[in-house]
Amino acid sequence: MAVQARRGGDGVAARDVLAPVGRETLHERVYAQLRRSLINGMFDAGDVLRIVDLAERLQTSTMPVREALGRLVSEQALEALPSRSVRVPLITRERLDDLARARILIEGQMVVLALPNLTKDDFAILKQINLDCDAAFERHGKDIGQVTSELNHRFHFHIYEAARSAVMIPIVESLWLQSGAIIRKAAHIHDEHGGLAATDHHWALIEALERRDAEIALRSLSNDISRSFDLIRGRLDQEEAAAKEAFND
Repeated sequence: MAVQARRGGDGVAARDVLAPVGRETLHERVYAQLRRSLINGMFDAGDVLRIVDLAERLQTSTMPVREALGRLVSEQALEALPSRSVRVPLITRERLDDLARARILIEGQMVVLALPNLTKDDFAILKQINLDCDAAFERHGKDIGQVTSELNHRFHFHIYEAARSAVMIPIVESLWLQSGAIIRKAAHIHDEHGGLAATDHHWALIEALERRDAEIALRSLSNDISRSFDLIRGRLDQEEAAAKEAFND
């Protein structure tokens, strides 16, 4: 799903997203907030995250921020730089293909495992999440990116939780953590050119799950995941063609 994510007019990613945290379990709360911001696409690929800057925004000391960033580097959500800062990984064609392939494979298996366990109540919840997401897109508000990203996360993980796999859920979470900046960039491209409504594939997935049709459910999930990655591949193709034309001129 190509969810929308907004960037402040001053060009600083996530300035409006990162809020002061309390003192209880400080290290975990700092980590959780940074992790949530990455999953929800609140940072752009290539954004450099400096410990002092983040500590100031979060109104905390540098120690929990440094520890959180270290954990996120180990989870491949961030890259360490020689300057002792970290950055959101750049988007390359190889990274796109690798993440798309892994997400379709693993999340597809989660859908298959979840399918026999989903109840009428689950479908009612999924439909309401989709309706809330449609309503958020119609409002076109300042915080739409964060709202729709969180709703998208709730939608998918409500299905995946029904798979009842304690081993696979952390793997899916890691893939989403690494995909946040990709989804953000795809959202900007989607905004520029329009296209299918962001929840179309979700409705198709719900319908297939209600019919217990694993084949159509997998196809709908694959289409949903692939849309964001395909948008960026198209943009990379355009940029490479433009660069080649400029070089030939």
